[in-house]
Amino acid sequence: MNQTRTFLLFAWALVGFLIWQAWQVDYHSPTSSQPATSQPAIESVDAELPAFSDDASLPAAEAAAPIAGDPSGVGTELTDSIEAAVRLEPVVVTTDVLRLTIDPRGASIIRAELLNYPQTTQRGAPSVELFSQEAGHDFSAQAGWVSNNGPSPSHQQIFRSDAQAYRLENGSGRIEVPFRWRDASGFELTKTFVFERSSYVIDMQETLQNGSGQAWRGYAYRQMLRQPPASKGGGMTNPEAYSFVGAAWFSPGEKFNKLKFDDIEPAKPLDVAGQGGWVAMLQHYFFAAWIPDPAEASRFSTAVVRGRYLIRASAPTIEIASGASQQAHTRLYVGPKLQEHLAGVAPGLERTIDYGILTLLAEPLFWLLSFFHSLTGNWGWAIILLVLVIKAAFFKLSEAQYKSFAKMRAVQPRIESLKERYGEDKQKFNMAMMELYKKEKINPMGGCLPILVQIPVFISLYWVLLESVELRHAPWILWITNLSAPDPFFVLPVLNLLTMWFTQKLSPSPGMDPMQKKIMTYMPLVFGVMFAFFPAGLVLYWTVNGGLGLLQQWFINKRHGGPAPAKV
Repeated sequence: MNQTRTFLLFAWALVGFLIWQAWQVDYHSPTSSQPATSQPAIESVDAELPAFSDDASLPAAEAAAPIAGDPSGVGTELTDSIEAAVRLEPVVVTTDVLRLTIDPRGASIIRAELLNYPQTTQRGAPSVELFSQEAGHDFSAQAGWVSNNGPSPSHQQIFRSDAQAYRLENGSGRIEVPFRWRDASGFELTKTFVFERSSYVIDMQETLQNGSGQAWRGYAYRQMLRQPPASKGGGMTNPEAYSFVGAAWFSPGEKFNKLKFDDIEPAKPLDVAGQGGWVAMLQHYFFAAWIPDPAEASRFSTAVVRGRYLIRASAPTIEIASGASQQAHTRLYVGPKLQEHLAGVAPGLERTIDYGILTLLAEPLFWLLSFFHSLTGNWGWAIILLVLVIKAAFFKLSEAQYKSFAKMRAVQPRIESLKERYGEDKQKFNMAMMELYKKEKINPMGGCLPILVQIPVFISLYWVLLESVELRHAPWILWITNLSAPDPFFVLPVLNLLTMWFTQKLSPSPGMDPMQKKIMTYMPLVFGVMFAFFPAGLVLYWTVNGGLGLLQQWFINKRHGGPAPAKV
């Protein structure tokens, strides 16, 4: 296979991959089942809560009825409407990495700002919001309990907080934020959220106290409700457009699974039972996950509620005798996909970083990239060091490729003579050319294998650079202030274009007709323009890789001689 075919092979493989990505956006982009409308911050889904399978006699329960004289349903002594209004104000919790807004209705988290992750690189840019109540971005975390024989402190009930704002002060390692609900019968639920410094994990500790005078039976649920975000444009070069957005879950039995929003069918809801695991809502760079107690059996399910998608983890039914109490413990992760930390939070949580079918290759590439970052403190230099290692690993393959090119270049004048001799008789020309290759001990496939081997590496690194939150907004040098965005002055794409053009000039093109020559002439320009819109980190990798390859090819061409005399 000559260099023309080799280059075209790689070109078509890359273009095919990018077209496939774009097709995923066009035909599998998440869409809402109905237009967004003005709705309450927290949807009512109590009627859809399933009974846990170990007790078929326990149906889904409605929320407990409000106490007479207390329309809020708080179940505590609210002496006047002013006090009730104050207690309905959201509670804001601020740590060094998170700012959360918690709604007294159900003690549900309705807003989460990731303080270390601005939305853009501009100074003073607002932080990324994971949970939100903005139109088109409705996303919240809810938790509650249901029962058919007593009070149900679901996410629709009103909880009381001791303060309107909590802050993790300097020098403090943690803060606790309690919310309390009490029914007129004497049944109480206290939810305490525990925040620790520099942690995106929130502990939710629940204490149920049965003062109702009779046994209480019910179960807990933890769920996330989300309206699919609007599809973002940008086509093949915008990772936001095709990065996975949807629901995911992990169980020891079924391992990691995920569903795009438009694949969640109301008629066929998810129904998975197991012990341990977690449920999550994923998006590019960030996610949120409910992580039940590992010792607790759970049932995972999905639902579609008024154009919003829900994933839920339900716990087994428990019974609390009159005068007794029961405690439950669950964790909520709200934050970035930090690859070095997720495995230590919960088994399988690192799988939320989705590298696709090449995960086995992408993960060691990221590990190596992280190692170089620990040495240099800069992701741009880490990418360059990674290129050097990859080039060293493929050195022998590349050497064989370029030797094959050099030999083909040496016999190129003789091939041109054959082409003139046989004219339009392509069959005789090809037979004569293959006989020449055999005589000169040239393997026409010698330049193909290294390209085929490097394509999976390139695509794997493509996913690493686009899916790793560690590289988000990471600067390199001078004008490259964001490796996850295109080069603002197109310096790297121009260098990449020049590298491809010089590589083409050094490469043989035996037997090429005028149309092929024209295609090859414009190919570097086409790819140069396309790479101009790729993230700078990826273009940096490809430019350095191409530059080193060009240097190696020039050296081998010099060493193995130039064109031979034009005679057969």
